Amino acid sequence: MNDNIDTSDANLDKVKLSIHLDSELVDQIQHLTNDPSKVIEVAIRQWLRGETQRDDELTRTIPRTPVPPRGEWND
Repeated sequence: MNDNIDTSDANLDKVKLSIHLDSELVDQIQHLTNDPSKVIEVAIRQWLRGETQRDDELTRTIPRTPVPPRGEWND
């Protein structure tokens, strides 16, 4: 058995998959990288681990402005 790992063999555990994506989504992904499969793979891994953090208007928490305790308004 060969202990040296050839980098060309690193893709042997990958599966080629064909999917249909919205063209606008593909355009946004292509702004990030020339290899959209890597972005999609990372996103799926994060989703499966439960690491996704949505950043849309319905999930944002409003930052609260701290109010000083009573009596410290004019310090």
